Amino acid sequence: MKDKRILYVSSEVVPYLAENEVSLMSYDVPKMINDQGGQIRIFMPRYGNINERRHQLHEVIRLSGMNLVVNDLDMPLIIKVASIPKERIQVYFIDNDEYFKRKATFTDEEGEMYADNDERAIFFAKGVVETVKKLNWVPDIIHVHGWMAAMLPIYMKHYYKNEALFSDTKIVTSVYSQSFEGTLDAEMIKKIKLDGVPLDAIADLETPDYESIIRATIKHSDAVIIASDSLSPSLTKFIESSGKPFLPFVPKEEFAEAYTNFYKDEVLSI
Repeated sequence: MKDKRILYVSSEVVPYLAENEVSLMSYDVPKMINDQGGQIRIFMPRYGNINERRHQLHEVIRLSGMNLVVNDLDMPLIIKVASIPKERIQVYFIDNDEYFKRKATFTDEEGEMYADNDERAIFFAKGVVETVKKLNWVPDIIHVHGWMAAMLPIYMKHYYKNEALFSDTKIVTSVYSQSFEGTLDAEMIKKIKLDGVPLDAIADLETPDYESIIRATIKHSDAVIIASDSLSPSLTKFIESSGKPFLPFVPKEEFAEAYTNFYKDEVLSI
């Protein structure tokens, strides 16, 4: 994978958030490619429970300052950056006071999902793409981890479909068992339609529960990785019958070779 450019877009990454299957793989996979001489960038939301001082986040003024439209409202985009200690890996943080200042990730103190999680996911997807455009950095692969990042493949295939920068970029989605209870906002599908995404492309989002969101993401991805050994039978069956190249679950001690071969043999050859 030497000199290949891979953009990792994740809901959560260690060491900035607690360890779980998403945050750990969102660190381990980029590190593996980085060690192989690949060029990587990692993007994640700048949740309010990330300690900016401890992790030495700082705003990148030249990348910040634009407004992104979400649900017909202008929302300012702030970009921050930090380096993972000892690894020489840069992580970019998508920030906005309205969406990400609260002191938690997905739920409030009562454990209730934030009512605007759908808009946060839309803002995150647009923020990543707009920042990569400003960096003028052309990824060979975009690898998506976690449901907060799940709108990115949909926006890449529709809203940004005419961006020459990404004309040869392939999208891989890792699917995890980590999910959420209930649904996101019932108006989510209408908010995405405002961005010119045809309704038939996102029909799954009529009821935006976890599995529906992941199904929509898979449909807009070029390849899929089953990243949990406890994935629901329904999602597993959907992936297997999707017609997309997919990598079955491999245990952590074996993932490096399996992921590298999948990138080379399946994704880059599409």
